[in-house]
Amino acid sequence: MAASFGVAAAALALGMAELTAALIERPAAGPLPAAGAVFVDLSPAWLQDFAIRTFGAQDKLVLFLGLTVVVVAGASAIGAAAPRRPRLAIGALVGLAALAGAAALSRPGSLRVDVLPAAVGAMGGTLALLYARRTPPGNRATLGDLVRHDSPALAGGADRRALLTRGAAMLGVAVLAGGAGRAITSARQGAADGRALVLPGPADPARPLPAGADLNVPGLGPFTTPGDAFYRVDTALVIPRVPHHEWTLRVHGMVDRPAELTFADLLTRPLTERDITLTCVSNEVGGPYAGHARWLGIDLATLLREAGVQAGADQILSRSADGWTASTALETVLDGRDALLAVAMNGRPLPPVHGFPARMIVPGLYGYVSATKWVTELKLTRFTDERAYWTRRGWAEQAPIKTASRIEVPKPFAEVPAGPVTIAGTAWAQHRGIAAVELRVDGGAWWQAGLAASAGPDTWRQWRTTWQATPGQHRLEVRATDATGHTQPAERVPPHPDGATGWHSVLVTVP
Repeated sequence: MAASFGVAAAALALGMAELTAALIERPAAGPLPAAGAVFVDLSPAWLQDFAIRTFGAQDKLVLFLGLTVVVVAGASAIGAAAPRRPRLAIGALVGLAALAGAAALSRPGSLRVDVLPAAVGAMGGTLALLYARRTPPGNRATLGDLVRHDSPALAGGADRRALLTRGAAMLGVAVLAGGAGRAITSARQGAADGRALVLPGPADPARPLPAGADLNVPGLGPFTTPGDAFYRVDTALVIPRVPHHEWTLRVHGMVDRPAELTFADLLTRPLTERDITLTCVSNEVGGPYAGHARWLGIDLATLLREAGVQAGADQILSRSADGWTASTALETVLDGRDALLAVAMNGRPLPPVHGFPARMIVPGLYGYVSATKWVTELKLTRFTDERAYWTRRGWAEQAPIKTASRIEVPKPFAEVPAGPVTIAGTAWAQHRGIAAVELRVDGGAWWQAGLAASAGPDTWRQWRTTWQATPGQHRLEVRATDATGHTQPAERVPPHPDGATGWHSVLVTVP
């Protein structure tokens, strides 16, 4: 019973903390998001890579569930100690709140007010523990009595029904406070997601996709990935929500003319529209972390040249609204490729999860060095002077996307009929383009697959072929060759530090 009261007190503390974070418009300052963000930052690269590989887009949910388990265990221990050692229990609760407050204050861009959610939560949790020890009507007890387990005023205690009622009341208040906090945050975020924005059309529109770019094979993903199906890999436990009318982009560092632009400033510039495929460096061979979209934004090279890049600068250190940083080789933005500061995706303003109000898109580079979401700062600097979030953790500074291909049809371990069977998939080598895709079965001779029409070197390319299936279990393998003549190697190399290599294969059974 005492342990359960500890859990109820912790729930009340978290609920009040979340409500406070919502009221001060700092949802990331809540104890769970703040502690989770610190845990992510302190985790070694191998653990973060394992989480992405194992849990994919659910890695943040798994982290929150893990934190919840830790909170429940700690709260149970505090509740169990409360009847005999109330001062220790309250001290432990306050100590945990202090750690949560320190975590909130340690985040990039933190404010002093960020300690409030943890402080209010600690107060609520402490009052909850004291409330659980309240004497029945007719007994008079002071605050000192409530923290002394041997107080005569507490002799006899409350009966079981009264304790259950108090516990239920505490949980009810916790749910109401937490729910109110979520509702307030959701309402504010909904007003900041840009869905109602009407963006100007492109001054330089993308060319129409060529006929045949999408093979329309059942089971093969579409050429253009819908926004709600586009992969997401980032470190943000709480999606930054920046109202577009409050957003600014600072361009500074090794430039002659530092500048600060508003979202309205961006929309007065000529907008460029391009088809660009993105890939995450955490993608394993045959993995899902690649997606294609039509992006709309301003030309990034033009913006930097207007600022006057100084001699010696070789890095763009970009920063997101939540403090995350990425390092992009300056030459890759200035070499003529379609590097964008994007404001729209597939004809609509960027979804919040994909970087609204603005994000970077540099074709040909893995996302961790090219695709900063919620970007608020571009600093021209040198690789020798500053390092970004992932490069500090051992990932490569230069990260061009490697030639890759995957089999999407048939699925692994599928059962397929004897006779002609369609094999299809996707290949990519952004900023080089795909020249050929080859298949083989059971280690036999390679044969070329048919390629879909190319939409440009910065996009992926679909392919298909027909295999005369015979009874038994078979291994299908694929490899691609890019437009420079480089064929992806057979050797399996893990994603760290600059991207995976190897041939994708699937096992199928023919009855």
